[in-house]
Amino acid sequence: MTGIKWVANGLGGLDDFAAVPCEPADPGPGELTVRITAAGVNPADLKHVARITDPSGFPAPIGYELAGVVTAVGPDTRAASGRVSIGDRIAAFRVHGAYATAMTIPAEKALVLSPDAPDDQAAGLLLAGCTAAEMLTRSGARAGDTVLLHGASGAVGAVFLQLAALSDVAVVGTAGPDRLGAVEQFGGIPVVYGPGLTERIREAAPAPVVAALDAAGTSEATQTSLTLVDDRSRIVTVVDRQAAAEHGFIALSGAAPASAAYRDGVRGELLKLLGAGELVVPIAQRFPLADAVDALRLVSSGRAHGKVVLIP
Repeated sequence: MTGIKWVANGLGGLDDFAAVPCEPADPGPGELTVRITAAGVNPADLKHVARITDPSGFPAPIGYELAGVVTAVGPDTRAASGRVSIGDRIAAFRVHGAYATAMTIPAEKALVLSPDAPDDQAAGLLLAGCTAAEMLTRSGARAGDTVLLHGASGAVGAVFLQLAALSDVAVVGTAGPDRLGAVEQFGGIPVVYGPGLTERIREAAPAPVVAALDAAGTSEATQTSLTLVDDRSRIVTVVDRQAAAEHGFIALSGAAPASAAYRDGVRGELLKLLGAGELVVPIAQRFPLADAVDALRLVSSGRAHGKVVLIP
């Protein structure tokens, strides 16, 4: 049966998105075909389209991460996690075209899931999770340290808080007044953002803040981080490259070779934690694949409050 996939036909944003019929190609060497059971929806899905400068890049397939079931395996093929067979459940990251019923992908992008890893959480873990893991690593935090995380109530924040707790790192996490519970849920020390933020952080922190991580991208986040942390190599942002360049702190991007290599290396560990129940991906909403535009509109609004996934 012919399935569908979502593509962008131009630079008109969501108005240029369309669902079109698709039939995955047979897998060649080093490839596998997967029936997609869930696809993660991320702001980056729209940003990737906006970066296309060559008209020949359209129609552009949409979607970066997925979970699914292997339906065909090409010759001489191993997944990133090792042997892979028809019927295996897998998660894949940094693919192009996950908003689909099925697709053929490089097997190096795929990792076999443990039986207890939920499909929807696996599909929403790797982009946010790899980002969070790299932030924690680049902070240099050790057991007993206290760090600050701006924007702690989102998908990246939820994973960061859990990874920090597993490492015995305390996190003061900023959020809006209606999202403080989401920070506390995953072990963070919630502090509402707004005027007086620096003093509230100092009062809430169990020890001096040794590093500041920014997943919010506000000027308040930048200024508070600079005030609290003298060592600018321990101030890290994943959202405000301009501020990092201006003030001399660290900006992370998954497109940078070092970050890409780190994130590839940490995928398996994150999925193992998910399968073991030591890591939870909060799913805010599940949309049918046919409603991908509505799902991406919600995510782009910043009001999803957790991961959004598509279910074919």
